This record gives sequence, structure tokens and C-alpha cells, in this order.
Amino acid sequence: MDLTKIKKPVLLLDEKKARENIKTMKSKADKHKLIFRPHFKTHQSAVVAEWFRDAGTDRITVSSATMCRYFLENGWDDITVAFPVNPREADEFNRIARRVNLNVLVSDYEQFVAFSAKFNEDANIFIKIDTGYRRSGIDWNSYPDLVRIYDLVNETPNLRIMGFLTHAGHTYSVSGEENVLKIFNDTRSKILHTKEVAPFNNAIVSIGDTPSCSITGEFNGIDEIRPGNFVFYDLMQVNIGSCNTSNVAAALAAPVVSVNRHYNELIIYGGATHLSKEFITGSEGEKIFGKAYLLSDEGWDVESEIGYVKSLSQEHGVVQISNHEVCRLKPGDIIAVMPVHICLSADLMKGYVTLDDKVITDLCPK
Repeated sequence: MDLTKIKKPVLLLDEKKARENIKTMKSKADKHKLIFRPHFKTHQSAVVAEWFRDAGTDRITVSSATMCRYFLENGWDDITVAFPVNPREADEFNRIARRVNLNVLVSDYEQFVAFSAKFNEDANIFIKIDTGYRRSGIDWNSYPDLVRIYDLVNETPNLRIMGFLTHAGHTYSVSGEENVLKIFNDTRSKILHTKEVAPFNNAIVSIGDTPSCSITGEFNGIDEIRPGNFVFYDLMQVNIGSCNTSNVAAALAAPVVSVNRHYNELIIYGGATHLSKEFITGSEGEKIFGKAYLLSDEGWDVESEIGYVKSLSQEHGVVQISNHEVCRLKPGDIIAVMPVHICLSADLMKGYVTLDDKVITDLCPK
């Protein structure tokens, strides 16, 4: 990697690590005889998508009609849109469904009524089940709501129920294997109960959060996994226990613009518009918006941590570092910042540079 080419914040990708992350998760799915349908909302890139195809992936998850269209145009033909289907985009979904095997997500009866009235192509329906995250979906023990949707599907000849889908997003708010597994086991118990009492057969069960998929070693009753963040991982996943810092495949290259030796701080060109304002809490209660590392032509070395991003404004980042490192760094140097939440940082940056200087800019439009 030629650091002299970097003039402003750039999101760096370690392609070798990303491919290894993909291979590891795909092998796990194969070992447990699971359908592997990774979520592409993290990377949003046709180029990165090919790394998945190289690993044997042929089914994917996206989060919008626009993203579905983008990956359709790039050769993917079996797609789940894992976001409550937007009735206002029924016409777009009609056009998409003529070209792909489309799975859409229903999270409540009224939404389904509004969508099905305007949608006339063939598609599969996943019913979103709320198993505790409390974001969207039918409550896991709400049998009457389930039956209402089932009855409407039976009256709609172009639609078929594929199964039950859930996202245990509350794993993102805990840390440690024990806590993640507690949520996973509770999630699995609840969604399998839903399947058991459902008035239809052959429904598959799909789960999607990266912590559960990374940590769990036993998937009895689960048919499909849809993790997304794992392709790059991030500081939040390290904090949860999903991975180690050595697995993180993305970092923001940020120019140093000022050094405050009195306060042992760096000012970097890299703010909330590059990293988002997601944070984790340190051992002394401090907010950490990213971890900072030395950067060389070979990339960032996780053994060279120099501090943490203590605050962010729109373009500025303030990095608290050790006195020793302040003496070494100067304006014009470049450091690497491991993002707290790579999904948001990738969406903000809309492009990558790999460690061998490959520029990736053709990402999904908004």
C-alpha cells in the first residue's frame, strides 16, 4: 500500500482477512448443514460480493429494494430483503420479482395487507418474529396475529410462506460468550415455539445476528443464518467477544492534522462523517469512538495500538494517546482507526482501498 497516495480519510480493507472471515463463516454453515445467506448491507459492494461467490455463496440478504436491484444487476438471483417490505415500493418489487427468486419480509398484518394489494408477482414470504429485540415483527407467542397472516397468504395465489425470520439485535448490547449464548438460546427457543404452533408445515427458521453466528457452536432447529458484519468485523464485535482484533478487516486511514503535546492528543481528519457516532464504553467509563493504531505500507498492526478516539465532531476526531507516541507523531502522518461499527462507517465512506491499492468505489446507491 502506497501511503503517499492518501490525502484524506480512506477506508482500508485487508482483503486477506475479509476472505478468511467469509471462509470461516461459510465453513461453519456447511458443517451444521445450514443455508448460508449472508447480509450484504455491511459491505454494499459488488467487488466484495465476488469474494463471497468465490467461497461458494449463491444466496444473499439485503436491506432495501435499491440494494436488491443493485445486486440483481451484478448477477445475484436468490435474494431476501430482510427489512419490513415497504408498500410504497410494491411496483419496484414487482419488477424485481420477475427476474429473481425474491423473499420479502412481513412484520405485521396491516403492512401485509397494504403490500399484497399492490404486489402481483410470485414471491416468498418470511414472517418476521420478535423474540426480544423489540424492533419489528410479530411477537413470538402471538398465535392470532400469525393466523391472520397465514389466512391472507392462502388467499393470495402468487405468495408463499417461506418461513420465520428473526434478528436477535440485543446481542449487540452485551459482552462475553455466556451472555451472547443466553440470548441466542432464548431466541431459538421462542422462534421454534412459533414454528411448532404455526398452522403450516415446511417453514424454515432463519437467524441473522453476527454475535450469535460467530460464537454459537450448536444450531439445532435453525435452518438458515444471515450474518453480515462478520465480513469485516469491528471494535464493537471485539468488545462483544465475536472476534479478536486480528480478525478486523477494515480501518479508517486518517491524516494527523495537529498534535497537542500538552494534552497528549492528536487531531485527525476523521470525524462523525467517517466513523459515525457509535461508541463503546471503556473500563473507566470513557466513550471510545474507535481505537487508533500505527499505519505502515503493510497495513495496521493490532500490536501497535496508540490510543483511542475520545471525541468526534463532523470532520474532526480527537485521539487520546500515550506520551511516548505523541513524541513520534507529527502533522502529516497517517494513523489507522478501527471503527466501532463498520456497517455505518462503510455506508458513510462509500468506497474502499485495499492494502494492495485496489480502489473499490462502485457501491450500492442510496
